[in-house]
Amino acid sequence: MTTATAPRLTMGADGRLRHRITADEISNDLAGWIADDLVAPGHIEASAFERTFVSVIASVDPGWTAFYRNTLRELGRGGAPGGTNAGMAPVHDRAVELAVGSVVELGCCFGFLSLQLVAAGHEVTAVDLSAGTVRLLSRVAPALDLPLHTVTGDAASVPLADGCADTVFAVHLLEHLPPALAPVVVSEMLRLARRRVVVAVPYEDEPNAAWGHVRTFDAAALDALGAATGRPYRVQDHHGGWLVVDA
Repeated sequence: MTTATAPRLTMGADGRLRHRITADEISNDLAGWIADDLVAPGHIEASAFERTFVSVIASVDPGWTAFYRNTLRELGRGGAPGGTNAGMAPVHDRAVELAVGSVVELGCCFGFLSLQLVAAGHEVTAVDLSAGTVRLLSRVAPALDLPLHTVTGDAASVPLADGCADTVFAVHLLEHLPPALAPVVVSEMLRLARRRVVVAVPYEDEPNAAWGHVRTFDAAALDALGAATGRPYRVQDHHGGWLVVDA
């Protein structure tokens, strides 16, 4: 007999969010807990996901350092079975394997991959459209002894010079953008990269609204993106799809 796991987050009759998450366990697994405990049952709209995520972390770990340390530790261990970190750990591991020389990561979000790349010895510039997220990353990274460069910018028009890095990543970014922007972002990546462009996407039957996805990808869509570059490229499957273009 299997006993259902009690939800970590609940919505009270008074409309207030309650949770039982401690500073020892706060990590990016919170994303999955919110999706499962609040979004899926209809307690909150998908549009409230980010606001809820930030509010829970602020209530447990105002400095966000425990959140980052716990997430990086869990990613390094492969993550708890079924959790968000477990889903992303093999993706990040593959990205680290593909990195050559200096790196720019577009759409870095909280910057976990960028920080892992720093730990692996790469010089990294992390780019994201959200100024608040970039400020957070620039503040927390030195506290983790993982300093990196941070830039607030749009992946479709990146405020960096041509050929500024050896490898340019867009890992789980393009599914958040309208289809017409995908070739624009890849073109920007090729402009920035001296040696390699790497795109990673999840394969989904329907866009996951809780994660902010607005489109789906399959291998054929990645192949079309690669062919449009006119450069040597390869498409691979590994916990989703990968497009690697030799710049």
